[in-house]
Amino acid sequence: MPHQLNADLHSHSSLSDGTLTPEALAARARAQGVELWALTDHDELAGQARAAAAARAEGIAWLGGVEISVTFAGETVHIVGLGIDPANEELGAGLARTREGRLQRARQIADGLAKVGIPGAYDGALAYVTNPDLMSRTHFARWLVDTGVCRDNGEVFRRYLVSGKPGYVAHRWAGLGEAVGWILAAGGAAVIAHPGRYKFTPIEEYALFSEFKAHGGAGIEVLTGSHGSADAAKYAAMAIEFDFAASRGSDFHSPDESRIDLGTLPKLPKQLEPIWQRLEARIQRP
Repeated sequence: MPHQLNADLHSHSSLSDGTLTPEALAARARAQGVELWALTDHDELAGQARAAAAARAEGIAWLGGVEISVTFAGETVHIVGLGIDPANEELGAGLARTREGRLQRARQIADGLAKVGIPGAYDGALAYVTNPDLMSRTHFARWLVDTGVCRDNGEVFRRYLVSGKPGYVAHRWAGLGEAVGWILAAGGAAVIAHPGRYKFTPIEEYALFSEFKAHGGAGIEVLTGSHGSADAAKYAAMAIEFDFAASRGSDFHSPDESRIDLGTLPKLPKQLEPIWQRLEARIQRP
């Protein structure tokens, strides 16, 4: 059996909601034995040139990447684009539209927290933000933990930042077809990120996978930081059922917060086609 690359195709830098720079992420990926890496910041391409240069310097192969926020059946779904051209104008314009409204949403989150006795959340969270266009719930979570309101990020989300809680504010993201279209226009392959995280009924999940495939979607994450072994087995079977390629990515955000480190996922099941085999021509090698 041929060697399976230690590929980590889902990670975030300080240009979205991670804590490390693209350069620090590349160095960590190399130290963890990653052979093929992608930076997939939320709705943002600003770190791609730095990531590509850092990957070359570290001697690891690289794919252009992004993670796009999508609204589907009332739920926020994330679609990872791999092998994209970061300079593609259609993708860049689409992401700019997706980012619109994040600051307004952040102010509404802060207003909700103030109403339950937590003032100053907007300025507090803003201090954790490198890119103001991408202020997110994660930045509020870090502030709430560091100020002692909650013990960890999990408690923050359970008590304040999910649907029905005082700091939750819904946001209308891109449509599924729009996001896949932008990725295809940029020469990439679209992948459903961490499908086990979404609270869909079986019928809704089947609809997501069916519509995604109809729009030209190519793959799903089988192995990712939030998937247990049962999730991995379920989505391996669904990859075969829908003829999807399988992706593998830690969803790494921070050495202190992420469930697993870069490069530490198990290998993909041998019966699955790795997504990077479909993207061979897009891989940049050192």
